[in-house]
Amino acid sequence: MRIALLGVGLIGGSVGLAARERLGAEVVGHDPSRRALEEALERGAIDRATATAAEALEGAGACFCCAPVGELPALVAEALAAAPEDCVVTDVGSTKRLIAASARDERFVGGHPVAGAETAGARHARADLFQGAAWYLTPSESSSGVLYERLHRVVTGLGARPVALDADTHDRLLATVSHLPHVLANVLVSQAADTATEEGKALPPAGPSFRDATRVAGANTGIWTDIYLSNADAIAAEVDEAARRLAGVAAALRAGEPDAIRGWNDAAGTARTRLVDADLAAGPVSELTVSVPNQPGIVAQVALALGRAGVNIADLALAPAADMRSGSITLWVSGDGARERACELIADLGYPVS
Repeated sequence: MRIALLGVGLIGGSVGLAARERLGAEVVGHDPSRRALEEALERGAIDRATATAAEALEGAGACFCCAPVGELPALVAEALAAAPEDCVVTDVGSTKRLIAASARDERFVGGHPVAGAETAGARHARADLFQGAAWYLTPSESSSGVLYERLHRVVTGLGARPVALDADTHDRLLATVSHLPHVLANVLVSQAADTATEEGKALPPAGPSFRDATRVAGANTGIWTDIYLSNADAIAAEVDEAARRLAGVAAALRAGEPDAIRGWNDAAGTARTRLVDADLAAGPVSELTVSVPNQPGIVAQVALALGRAGVNIADLALAPAADMRSGSITLWVSGDGARERACELIADLGYPVS
Protein backbone atom coordinates (compact mmCIF):
# COMPACT_ATOMS: atom_id res chain seq x y z
CA MET A 1 0.00 0.00 0.00
CA ARG A 2 1.08 3.56 -0.66
CA ILE A 3 0.45 5.97 2.21
CA ALA A 4 0.49 9.73 1.76
CA LEU A 5 1.58 11.98 4.61
CA LEU A 6 0.56 15.62 4.43
CA GLY A 7 2.73 16.98 7.22
CA VAL A 8 5.86 15.17 8.40
CA GLY A 9 6.50 16.38 11.94
CA LEU A 10 6.56 14.18 15.03
CA ILE A 11 3.19 12.50 14.42
CA GLY A 12 3.44 12.31 10.63
CA GLY A 13 7.02 11.10 10.86
CA SER A 14 6.08 8.44 13.40
CA VAL A 15 3.22 7.26 11.17
CA GLY A 16 5.71 7.00 8.33
CA LEU A 17 8.28 5.06 10.33
CA ALA A 18 5.67 2.63 11.67
CA ALA A 19 4.03 2.19 8.27
CA ARG A 20 7.35 1.42 6.58
CA GLU A 21 8.65 -0.89 9.32
CA ARG A 22 5.46 -2.65 10.38
CA LEU A 23 3.29 -2.60 7.25
CA GLY A 24 5.93 -2.58 4.52
CA ALA A 25 4.14 0.41 3.01
CA GLU A 26 5.57 2.91 0.58
CA VAL A 27 5.30 6.30 2.27
CA VAL A 28 5.23 9.53 0.29
CA GLY A 29 5.41 12.83 2.12
CA HIS A 30 4.57 16.46 1.48
CA ASP A 31 5.13 19.38 3.82
CA PRO A 32 5.28 23.14 3.22
CA SER A 33 8.58 23.12 5.11
CA ARG A 34 11.52 21.95 3.03
CA ARG A 35 13.51 21.42 6.21
CA ALA A 36 10.79 19.13 7.58
CA LEU A 37 10.91 17.03 4.42
CA GLU A 38 14.69 16.78 4.60
CA GLU A 39 14.48 15.64 8.23
CA ALA A 40 11.83 13.05 7.34
CA LEU A 41 13.98 11.67 4.53
CA GLU A 42 17.08 11.55 6.74
CA ARG A 43 15.11 9.85 9.52
CA GLY A 44 13.68 7.27 7.10
CA ALA A 45 10.10 8.32 7.80
CA ILE A 46 9.27 8.66 4.09
CA ASP A 47 10.47 6.98 0.93
CA ARG A 48 10.27 10.16 -1.08
CA ALA A 49 9.09 13.76 -0.88
CA THR A 50 6.86 15.67 -3.28
CA ALA A 51 6.45 19.35 -4.07
CA THR A 52 2.64 19.24 -3.84
CA ALA A 53 -0.04 17.41 -1.91
CA ALA A 54 -1.58 16.19 -5.16
CA GLU A 55 1.68 14.46 -6.13
CA ALA A 56 1.88 12.76 -2.73
CA LEU A 57 -1.66 11.42 -3.17
CA GLU A 58 -1.10 9.81 -6.57
CA GLY A 59 -1.93 6.12 -6.19
CA ALA A 60 -2.35 6.37 -2.40
CA GLY A 61 -4.61 3.98 -0.52
CA ALA A 62 -4.56 6.05 2.67
CA CYS A 63 -3.74 9.66 3.49
CA PHE A 64 -2.89 11.08 6.91
CA CYS A 65 -3.32 14.85 7.30
CA CYS A 66 -0.93 15.90 10.07
CA ALA A 67 -1.18 19.58 10.96
CA PRO A 68 -2.34 21.86 13.81
CA VAL A 69 -6.08 21.68 14.44
CA GLY A 70 -6.76 25.12 12.96
CA GLU A 71 -5.14 24.17 9.66
CA LEU A 72 -6.83 20.80 9.25
CA PRO A 73 -10.11 21.78 7.52
CA ALA A 74 -8.22 23.37 4.62
CA LEU A 75 -5.65 20.55 4.47
CA VAL A 76 -8.30 17.81 4.51
CA ALA A 77 -10.26 19.63 1.79
CA GLU A 78 -7.08 19.78 -0.32
CA ALA A 79 -6.48 16.08 0.26
CA LEU A 80 -10.02 15.08 -0.68
CA ALA A 81 -9.84 17.16 -3.86
CA ALA A 82 -6.75 15.26 -5.00
CA ALA A 83 -7.22 11.79 -3.47
CA PRO A 84 -8.17 8.78 -5.61
CA GLU A 85 -11.76 7.54 -5.27
CA ASP A 86 -10.62 4.50 -3.27
CA CYS A 87 -8.30 6.39 -0.89
CA VAL A 88 -9.27 6.84 2.76
CA VAL A 89 -8.39 10.29 4.12
CA THR A 90 -7.95 10.88 7.85
CA ASP A 91 -6.47 13.46 10.19
CA VAL A 92 -4.68 13.37 13.55
CA GLY A 93 -6.26 16.39 15.25
CA SER A 94 -7.00 16.48 18.98
CA THR A 95 -10.51 17.86 18.46
CA LYS A 96 -13.02 16.48 15.99
CA ARG A 97 -16.20 18.57 15.77
CA LEU A 98 -14.65 21.28 13.61
CA ILE A 99 -13.27 18.87 11.04
CA ALA A 100 -16.39 16.65 11.13
CA ALA A 101 -18.55 19.65 10.22
CA SER A 102 -16.37 20.62 7.27
CA ALA A 103 -15.37 17.25 5.77
CA ARG A 104 -18.51 15.45 4.60
CA ASP A 105 -17.11 12.96 2.13
CA GLU A 106 -17.45 9.16 2.16
CA ARG A 107 -13.65 8.87 1.94
CA PHE A 108 -13.05 10.82 5.16
CA VAL A 109 -12.80 9.29 8.63
CA GLY A 110 -11.61 11.55 11.43
CA GLY A 111 -8.79 10.29 13.62
CA HIS A 112 -6.89 11.16 16.79
CA PRO A 113 -3.92 9.12 18.05
CA VAL A 114 -3.59 9.59 21.81
CA ALA A 115 0.19 9.70 21.66
CA GLY A 116 2.87 12.33 21.48
CA ALA A 117 6.00 13.67 23.08
CA GLU A 118 7.39 16.89 24.48
CA THR A 119 9.62 17.18 21.41
CA ALA A 120 8.65 18.12 17.87
CA GLY A 121 9.79 17.34 14.35
CA ALA A 122 10.52 14.22 12.34
CA ARG A 123 13.96 13.92 13.91
CA HIS A 124 12.18 12.84 17.11
CA ALA A 125 9.76 10.46 15.34
CA ARG A 126 9.54 6.88 16.62
CA ALA A 127 8.14 3.76 15.01
CA ASP A 128 6.79 2.65 18.41
CA LEU A 129 5.10 5.95 19.31
CA PHE A 130 1.62 4.47 18.86
CA GLN A 131 2.31 1.04 20.37
CA GLY A 132 -0.62 0.21 22.66
CA ALA A 133 -2.05 3.73 22.38
CA ALA A 134 -5.73 4.46 21.80
CA TRP A 135 -6.41 5.91 18.36
CA TYR A 136 -9.87 7.44 18.14
CA LEU A 137 -11.72 7.07 14.84
CA THR A 138 -14.74 9.30 14.26
CA PRO A 139 -16.63 8.05 11.20
CA SER A 140 -19.75 9.86 10.06
CA GLU A 141 -22.93 8.42 8.58
CA SER A 142 -21.48 9.12 5.13
CA SER A 143 -18.15 7.34 5.72
CA SER A 144 -17.50 4.36 3.45
CA GLY A 145 -17.55 1.06 5.32
CA VAL A 146 -14.85 -0.40 3.07
CA LEU A 147 -12.56 2.56 3.67
CA TYR A 148 -13.27 2.55 7.41
CA GLU A 149 -12.24 -1.11 7.49
CA ARG A 150 -9.01 -0.24 5.69
CA LEU A 151 -8.17 2.59 8.08
CA HIS A 152 -8.95 0.38 11.08
CA ARG A 153 -6.47 -2.21 9.78
CA VAL A 154 -3.80 0.41 9.05
CA VAL A 155 -4.13 1.94 12.52
CA THR A 156 -3.97 -1.51 14.10
CA GLY A 157 -0.90 -2.24 11.98
CA LEU A 158 0.78 0.88 13.35
CA GLY A 159 0.48 -0.68 16.82
CA ALA A 160 -2.47 1.36 18.09
CA ARG A 161 -5.92 0.37 19.41
CA PRO A 162 -8.68 1.88 17.25
CA VAL A 163 -11.65 3.20 19.25
CA ALA A 164 -14.75 4.45 17.43
CA LEU A 165 -16.53 7.53 18.81
CA ASP A 166 -18.72 10.21 17.31
CA ALA A 167 -17.08 13.64 17.10
CA ASP A 168 -19.17 15.28 19.85
CA THR A 169 -18.55 12.48 22.36
CA HIS A 170 -14.85 12.51 21.51
CA ASP A 171 -14.52 16.22 22.21
CA ARG A 172 -16.42 16.04 25.51
CA LEU A 173 -14.31 13.10 26.64
CA LEU A 174 -11.01 14.66 25.62
CA ALA A 175 -11.96 17.93 27.31
CA THR A 176 -11.91 15.97 30.57
CA VAL A 177 -8.97 13.60 30.19
CA SER A 178 -6.63 15.61 27.96
CA HIS A 179 -7.45 19.30 27.64
CA LEU A 180 -8.39 20.04 31.27
CA PRO A 181 -5.08 18.59 32.59
CA HIS A 182 -3.23 21.09 30.39
CA VAL A 183 -5.35 23.94 31.76
CA LEU A 184 -4.77 22.86 35.37
CA ALA A 185 -1.03 22.41 34.80
CA ASN A 186 -0.80 25.96 33.45
CA VAL A 187 -2.80 27.32 36.40
CA LEU A 188 -0.65 25.47 38.94
CA VAL A 189 2.61 26.74 37.45
CA SER A 190 1.31 30.30 37.23
CA GLN A 191 0.01 30.20 40.79
CA ALA A 192 3.31 28.89 42.16
CA ALA A 193 5.34 31.48 40.26
CA ASP A 194 3.03 34.35 41.26
CA THR A 195 3.06 33.32 44.92
CA ALA A 196 6.86 33.35 45.02
CA THR A 197 6.99 36.72 43.25
CA GLU A 198 4.47 38.31 45.61
CA GLU A 199 6.50 37.18 48.62
CA GLY A 200 9.74 38.38 47.06
CA LYS A 201 11.31 34.97 47.25
CA ALA A 202 13.01 32.71 44.77
CA LEU A 203 11.04 29.69 43.62
CA PRO A 204 11.71 26.75 45.94
CA PRO A 205 13.10 23.52 44.50
CA ALA A 206 10.27 21.66 42.74
CA GLY A 207 9.44 18.24 44.15
CA PRO A 208 8.41 15.23 42.07
CA SER A 209 4.69 15.86 42.70
CA PHE A 210 4.95 19.35 41.22
CA ARG A 211 7.02 18.15 38.28
CA ASP A 212 4.62 15.29 37.52
CA ALA A 213 1.53 17.48 37.78
CA THR A 214 2.96 20.23 35.57
CA ARG A 215 4.82 18.24 32.92
CA VAL A 216 2.50 19.51 30.18
CA ALA A 217 2.39 23.14 31.32
CA GLY A 218 3.24 25.62 28.58
CA ALA A 219 3.01 23.01 25.82
CA ASN A 220 3.39 24.24 22.23
CA THR A 221 1.40 27.49 22.23
CA GLY A 222 0.43 27.40 18.56
CA ILE A 223 -0.94 23.87 18.76
CA TRP A 224 -2.68 24.30 22.09
CA THR A 225 -4.29 27.64 21.29
CA ASP A 226 -6.00 25.90 18.38
CA ILE A 227 -7.07 23.02 20.61
CA TYR A 228 -8.44 25.27 23.37
CA LEU A 229 -10.44 27.41 20.95
CA SER A 230 -11.75 24.55 18.79
CA ASN A 231 -13.14 22.81 21.90
CA ALA A 232 -13.82 25.92 23.96
CA ASP A 233 -17.34 25.13 25.18
CA ALA A 234 -16.51 21.63 26.39
CA ILE A 235 -13.26 22.73 28.06
CA ALA A 236 -14.94 25.72 29.73
CA ALA A 237 -17.62 23.39 31.13
CA GLU A 238 -14.94 21.11 32.57
CA VAL A 239 -13.09 24.09 34.08
CA ASP A 240 -16.35 25.17 35.76
CA GLU A 241 -16.85 21.65 37.11
CA ALA A 242 -13.26 21.53 38.40
CA ALA A 243 -13.78 24.89 40.11
CA ARG A 244 -16.92 23.54 41.79
CA ARG A 245 -15.04 20.50 43.06
CA LEU A 246 -12.11 22.61 44.27
CA ALA A 247 -14.54 24.83 46.16
CA GLY A 248 -15.86 21.72 47.89
CA VAL A 249 -12.33 20.72 48.91
CA ALA A 250 -11.65 24.23 50.22
CA ALA A 251 -14.86 24.12 52.27
CA ALA A 252 -13.92 20.74 53.79
CA LEU A 253 -10.45 22.04 54.67
CA ARG A 254 -11.79 25.19 56.32
CA ALA A 255 -14.29 23.12 58.29
CA GLY A 256 -11.54 20.74 59.43
CA GLU A 257 -13.46 17.63 58.34
CA PRO A 258 -10.99 14.70 58.39
CA ASP A 259 -13.59 12.13 57.30
CA ALA A 260 -14.50 14.21 54.26
CA ILE A 261 -10.84 14.69 53.33
CA ARG A 262 -10.06 10.98 53.78
CA GLY A 263 -13.07 9.97 51.71
CA TRP A 264 -12.19 12.45 48.96
CA ASN A 265 -8.58 11.25 48.77
CA ASP A 266 -9.46 7.54 48.90
CA ALA A 267 -12.11 7.97 46.21
CA ALA A 268 -9.58 9.64 43.93
CA GLY A 269 -7.12 6.78 44.40
CA THR A 270 -9.79 4.17 43.66
CA ALA A 271 -11.02 6.06 40.60
CA ARG A 272 -7.50 6.43 39.22
CA THR A 273 -6.84 2.71 39.59
CA ARG A 274 -10.11 1.92 37.80
CA LEU A 275 -9.32 4.31 34.95
CA VAL A 276 -5.78 2.99 34.50
CA ASP A 277 -6.90 -0.64 34.66
CA ALA A 278 -9.60 0.03 32.06
CA ASP A 279 -7.04 1.62 29.75
CA LEU A 280 -4.61 -1.29 30.07
CA ALA A 281 -7.14 -4.10 29.94
CA ALA A 282 -7.17 -6.25 26.82
CA GLY A 283 -8.59 -9.64 27.73
CA PRO A 284 -9.69 -12.48 25.46
CA VAL A 285 -10.66 -11.86 21.83
CA SER A 286 -14.04 -13.12 20.63
CA GLU A 287 -15.56 -13.28 17.15
CA LEU A 288 -19.09 -12.39 16.08
CA THR A 289 -20.78 -11.86 12.72
CA VAL A 290 -23.43 -9.24 12.00
CA SER A 291 -25.84 -9.47 9.05
CA VAL A 292 -26.49 -6.00 7.63
CA PRO A 293 -28.02 -4.34 4.57
CA ASN A 294 -25.54 -2.99 2.06
CA GLN A 295 -26.16 0.68 2.84
CA PRO A 296 -23.91 3.69 3.55
CA GLY A 297 -23.20 4.33 7.21
CA ILE A 298 -23.89 0.82 8.55
CA VAL A 299 -20.29 0.09 9.53
CA ALA A 300 -19.99 3.48 11.22
CA GLN A 301 -23.26 2.89 13.08
CA VAL A 302 -22.09 -0.46 14.46
CA ALA A 303 -18.57 0.76 15.29
CA LEU A 304 -19.85 3.86 17.07
CA ALA A 305 -22.40 1.89 19.10
CA LEU A 306 -19.66 -0.38 20.41
CA GLY A 307 -17.15 2.43 20.87
CA ARG A 308 -19.53 4.55 22.95
CA ALA A 309 -20.11 1.54 25.23
CA GLY A 310 -16.39 0.91 25.65
CA VAL A 311 -16.31 -2.32 23.63
CA ASN A 312 -12.95 -2.56 21.89
CA ILE A 313 -12.96 -3.78 18.28
CA ALA A 314 -9.65 -5.56 17.77
CA ASP A 315 -10.34 -6.20 14.07
CA LEU A 316 -13.16 -6.27 11.54
CA ALA A 317 -13.82 -7.62 8.06
CA LEU A 318 -16.58 -6.91 5.54
CA ALA A 319 -18.11 -9.49 3.21
CA PRO A 320 -20.83 -8.47 0.72
CA ALA A 321 -23.44 -11.03 -0.29
CA ALA A 322 -23.61 -12.28 -3.87
CA ASP A 323 -26.61 -10.06 -4.63
CA MET A 324 -24.73 -7.00 -3.25
CA ARG A 325 -27.90 -5.96 -1.39
CA SER A 326 -26.72 -7.25 1.96
CA GLY A 327 -23.59 -8.53 3.61
CA SER A 328 -21.89 -9.27 6.88
CA ILE A 329 -19.48 -7.59 9.25
CA THR A 330 -17.23 -9.95 11.18
CA LEU A 331 -15.98 -8.35 14.38
CA TRP A 332 -13.29 -9.46 16.79
CA VAL A 333 -13.84 -7.79 20.16
CA SER A 334 -11.50 -7.93 23.13
CA GLY A 335 -12.15 -7.95 26.86
CA ASP A 336 -14.03 -10.00 29.42
CA GLY A 337 -17.73 -10.00 28.56
CA ALA A 338 -17.10 -7.99 25.39
CA ARG A 339 -18.86 -10.44 23.07
CA GLU A 340 -22.03 -10.54 25.15
CA ARG A 341 -22.13 -6.76 25.44
CA ALA A 342 -21.46 -6.33 21.71
CA CYS A 343 -24.27 -8.74 20.82
CA GLU A 344 -26.70 -6.78 23.02
CA LEU A 345 -25.72 -3.46 21.48
CA ILE A 346 -25.96 -4.74 17.91
CA ALA A 347 -29.30 -6.43 18.59
CA ASP A 348 -30.57 -3.07 19.86
CA LEU A 349 -29.69 -1.65 16.43
CA GLY A 350 -31.94 -4.28 14.86
CA TYR A 351 -29.29 -6.42 13.13
CA PRO A 352 -29.01 -10.22 13.49
CA VAL A 353 -25.78 -11.32 15.14
CA SER A 354 -24.21 -14.74 15.55
